[in-house]
Amino acid sequence: MIRYLQIIGLFWTTSLAAELEYRLNFVIATFSSLLNLGGNFFSLFLFYRTGYAFAGWSWQEALIVLSFFTFLQGISSTFLEPNLNRIVQQVEQGTLDFVLLKPISSQFWLSFRSLSLWGLPDIIFGLIILGYAGGQLNLKLSNYLVAVLPIIFGSLILYSLWFLLAATSIWFVKIYNATEVLRGLLGAGRYPISAYPLIYRLFFTFVIPVVFLTTIPAQTILGRVSPTIEIVMLGLAILLLSLASLFWRYALRFYTSASS
Repeated sequence: MIRYLQIIGLFWTTSLAAELEYRLNFVIATFSSLLNLGGNFFSLFLFYRTGYAFAGWSWQEALIVLSFFTFLQGISSTFLEPNLNRIVQQVEQGTLDFVLLKPISSQFWLSFRSLSLWGLPDIIFGLIILGYAGGQLNLKLSNYLVAVLPIIFGSLILYSLWFLLAATSIWFVKIYNATEVLRGLLGAGRYPISAYPLIYRLFFTFVIPVVFLTTIPAQTILGRVSPTIEIVMLGLAILLLSLASLFWRYALRFYTSASS
């Protein structure tokens, strides 16, 4: 474990050094995040401006859902997208060969090799919205603390889904469009799950578990989730992580390398 933590430190130090060579990109990323957040905020405002409210969710409570969605967007842009999207490129160009030859877990290398600063604005904005909405609802420090584990579980679920999809590039090299479809589906997490008809709620719970990424953490911070739901969320995270690891090992059996 210590060895892998040291390797992550080396990976991210190198990535940060490379990213800081283009500091203007951070300003552009911040502006882009503001525009994206403004669009999400405005679309949510359109529902509430006439007094309408999603069932069981006030305006401030819906903002908490949006804050978790924005935060996870930042996590994706900082940790997941720079790494997992490159799997497709490495399979296509044959550079995955060099990863497999390294004396380290290929899944670990592919998952932690890079770090991007351009997702930090979303992380910061998500925390700001969370602090503002929580202040309006008079939430205590304990409310925020109990939401830490659900957001970690949600991040692991998001990583597993993304990695599973990226691993299919072993068979289907051009998988970029499918990745965008996944991002689009995950975009449903900007609203509470009650905003959708029953059929969509079932889909976003049992097929693409979007509900566990934003709605459940928001309900946890509001004190509406029982320990049973959190245990289910933990079990789902472990299941998907295990499935991602097993699926990657299975997929590698069909990888023929660039020279075959």
